[in-house]
Amino acid sequence: MNASMHNAGTGNSGWRRLRGAALLAMAATLLPACTAIRESRGYIVDPLLVDVIQPRIDNQQSVEGTLGRPTFTSQFGTPTWYYVSSITGQRPFSRPRIREHSVLAVQFDEAGRVTNVERSGVDKVVYLDPNGDKTPTLGRERGFLEDLFGNIGQVGGAGVGGGPGGGPNGQ
Repeated sequence: MNASMHNAGTGNSGWRRLRGAALLAMAATLLPACTAIRESRGYIVDPLLVDVIQPRIDNQQSVEGTLGRPTFTSQFGTPTWYYVSSITGQRPFSRPRIREHSVLAVQFDEAGRVTNVERSGVDKVVYLDPNGDKTPTLGRERGFLEDLFGNIGQVGGAGVGGGPGGGPNGQ
């Protein structure tokens, strides 16, 4: 009786090992799905190149040659070029979140020479909270049936029998 119980225990132990291995394989397969996806957006910052830009020495041509074209430029006020860079992380089934953010602002005088180089980070990011799920519009609210049947009788209504020619092009 002891030998048969020992054999039964060995078979049960093999089943436990197989089940443990299957659970481990499944966990290893699902684990990468839980990690965040990192994505770089905008300008890719090279700190060595950014440190080379010097006020009163560089101009717009040398800045463009060193850093490349800016992400966007100012439209009013002091001429400024902005180089914007963000690194986002997104977990499955969620919205992307900013992990790192930097803005390099290069200001120029009227002659095109660099006057100031300013760096800022995620501390100056503004998060907007929209007011509900609707965009407010001017005008009256129309329901579904008004949208569906509202134009019946209005298409071509003014030109029926009243204008010269009576055709769609006035012929």
